[in-house]
This record gives sequence, C-alpha cells and structure tokens, in this order.
Amino acid sequence: MSGIFGVATKEDCFNDVFFGTDYHSHLGTRRAGIAIYDGKSFNRAIHNIETAPFRSKFQKDIEKMHGNMAIGCISDYEPQPLLIKSHHGTYAITTVSKINNAKELEEELFKNGHSHFLEMSGGDVNPTELVASLINQKENLIDGIKYALDSVEGSLSLLILNEKGIYAARDKYGRTPIVVGKREDGYCLSFESFAFLNLGFSQYKELGPGEICVVDNEKVTTLVKPGNKMKICTFLWVYYGYPPTSYEGLSVEKMRCNCGRYMAQRDNVEVDSVAGVPDSGIAHAVGYANESGVPFQRPFIKYTPTWPRSFMPPVQSMRNLIAKMKLVPVHDLIKGKRLLLIDDSIVRGTQMRETTEFLYKSGAKEVHIRAACPPLLFGCKYLNFSRSTSENELVARRVINKLEGKDATREEVKQYVDPDGAKYKAMVDGICKELNFTSLGFNRLDDLKKACEIDPDKLCTYCWTGEE
Repeated sequence: MSGIFGVATKEDCFNDVFFGTDYHSHLGTRRAGIAIYDGKSFNRAIHNIETAPFRSKFQKDIEKMHGNMAIGCISDYEPQPLLIKSHHGTYAITTVSKINNAKELEEELFKNGHSHFLEMSGGDVNPTELVASLINQKENLIDGIKYALDSVEGSLSLLILNEKGIYAARDKYGRTPIVVGKREDGYCLSFESFAFLNLGFSQYKELGPGEICVVDNEKVTTLVKPGNKMKICTFLWVYYGYPPTSYEGLSVEKMRCNCGRYMAQRDNVEVDSVAGVPDSGIAHAVGYANESGVPFQRPFIKYTPTWPRSFMPPVQSMRNLIAKMKLVPVHDLIKGKRLLLIDDSIVRGTQMRETTEFLYKSGAKEVHIRAACPPLLFGCKYLNFSRSTSENELVARRVINKLEGKDATREEVKQYVDPDGAKYKAMVDGICKELNFTSLGFNRLDDLKKACEIDPDKLCTYCWTGEE
C-alpha cells in the first residue's frame, strides 16, 4: 500500500506536508518522499524508512525545503514522488496503485516509441513512472490522467504537482480514497481523512470514483465529474485504515465496533474475557464486548516504543519474529482463563498460531479465535494487500486443498464461500485444527457489509468471494 498527502497554502507548507505525510506511516514501510514547489523550482527528498520512522529521516530536510505547494508519500514498495519533465512541463507525481497489466502497458509504450524507464524497483519498472509515461502519451495533462485511469487494470489514485496546482484523481471505481481538506489559507488532499485534522483543516469533500480536480491555495476545481460505479475496498475499514479516519462518511472505529457487535449477536461461546489483537482488532473486540457483556481486557500489550507501526518488514520470517516480539503477556489476565481473541483477519495463520501457542504457554485454559472478516480465499487484484506469491499460501486455501485432495480450482473454492454450507463448516473446522484454536469463527459477509453502512453494491469483496 501507499499513503499520499498534498497541500497548497498561501504560506510555507513544509510543516503541513511533513506531518500530513507522517500520519500515513501505517500504510507503508519502505520508502517515503516529499516534493515541494517554491514558485520557481522543485525540491525533492526520498528516504528509506525500513529501519527508522518517517520523522527521523526528514529532520534534515526541514531547513532546505520550502514552498507553498507540496506532495508527499509513504510507500510499501516504490520510491516516490517522482519528478518528470515532458511536453506537459515539469511535474511531481505520486500514486497509490496496483497495476496488474504493467508488462502489457510497458510493451505498448515501447511500440509507441517510448525509449526507456529509469526508475527500477526490485527489478521491475516503478509503477509511478509507468503511470507518468501513460499520462505523457496524450496532448494535455487531463486527457493523460484519464488515459492512465482507463488503461490500468487494478487500481490507481494519484496526485500531480505542477506550477498551476495539485491535480488529484481518484481510482475510476473508487477503490482507494482521496479527501479534500479546507483551511483559511488553502487546501489539502489526503488518502486518510484524519491526517489533516490536527493541521487545522476540516473536511471539504471526498472525490468520487474517477473524479479529477485541481487544487490551489484559493479554490478546488472539478475537471472531470465522478462516475456512477463505486467499488471501494471493504478491507480499508477492516484493517488498513487508522481508527479516526472515515471512508464514505463512516469512521473506521465505528465500522469495526459494528463488526464486533454483529459477531457477538451470532456467538454463544462461554469465555471469561474478550480481547483484540493490537491494534486493528481492538475496536472489533470492544464492539463484541459491549454487545455480549463479556468483559474487555488486554491479556497482552503491544510494546509500542520500539514496534509502533502496524506493518512489518518485507521478509516474512522477520515479520513473524517481530509479530511475536512486540506482544508482551499480562500473566494474571491469562492464567487459567478462557480467552476470546479477535483479529481483523487471518491470512496465512502463522502469526495467530504463534500468538495462541504463546497464550497457552502463559497459562490460558482456552483460546477462542474470531476473525472480523470472512476467510480470505482469493488474492487481492486491486490493492497491494498480501505479499503472498501464491493464493495457496492463504490458510483457508491450504485447508481447502487438503479437503479437495488437490489444488482446488476457482469454481471449487467458491463452493466454500457460503457460511451456511457444509463445505464452509469443514473449512473452518480444518483451519481451527491446523492453528490449534479451541474454537474459531469468522464474521459473515452479509454482516460485514451491513457494518459498513453504505450501499453494499458499492463495496469490493473480491478477496472473500472471487467475484468482481
């Protein structure tokens, strides 16, 4: 994933873009960058943040980066923003994207006379440079942005900074958000709506699917009106989003509490306490506890002084180790207790199995696990959610393959979606046994949709159903 932020004000805006970008630290772990325009020229800085938080890496840039328009990005993959010079002039660009047809687009660009790509990330073309190359195929910037949105299979939202202002375009199906904030001296653009609140901005509008606008320090101008079809990622509320942020008018915190409440209404397990896996499972657990009357407790605490961020390094073995190291048990809330533990999701199952074992070793009598979303059955086509190289790394798929006696086809996997079906029950029982839980339950998709409080047809649920 990536988090992006832009600001256009009448005074120097570096502090605004610095803190606004920093508030997206939960969305990326590898690279962070800021590009700023002072009315004459651009200044840009990109840093590696794999071993240190965003703020510490940009402290030295505070004295030399000045201007009244800027964009910033924290990314899980490619370095950005990029500075581009083309027939559109010089501009800075940053994106949130997953480009499934990147190779095809690269080949098409080469056929049309594109000579080379300079930015290589892990041996692949930097997706943000690829988007810039698509934009540069058209005579004007707006047609170029529309062409890029239409060409990408997957998802694409972006910010472009030039001497006229900051151009913002939301993914054509609204899979990822862009929100405009307003202050007396200007405007800002943000992936996360909470990121500008402490900077004095108030929410002005959310861009609709496919909407393109340009922002300067005096106004917001819509250049392309939003489309009618919305498919926003439901997982934004379940996991990605920071609790105070809102998507489509619903806060992450409230949605997660809704999930917990609906799970409690369908559950009858007898336990001594309910807890959430820090941090994304906590609100789910609060909602469950409030509805069920089971006390909410924290049988383990996340050690935030050294592990403050919710994402992990790119190496899976190190991710597993850190997940284990950052959780510290509270033994007198564990020993002899029947615990109900709620996590946002179960992906591979490795971390949850180790957490359960660690609770047993700490004296827990029973460990019941609930997941705030349905079993993940299909790798996401639209967001860079899972680092899995194969869908068969998903614990639900591993269990299905065992039940089927082979690698299950997509149609066979879809037979496990129905939460009232026998195959679904067999899958859940298999996951429970493999991960050594006392019991296991998943939130139902119909309850998950209801928890989002918007038209369910506007929600993308591909990772749970395999349906577009």
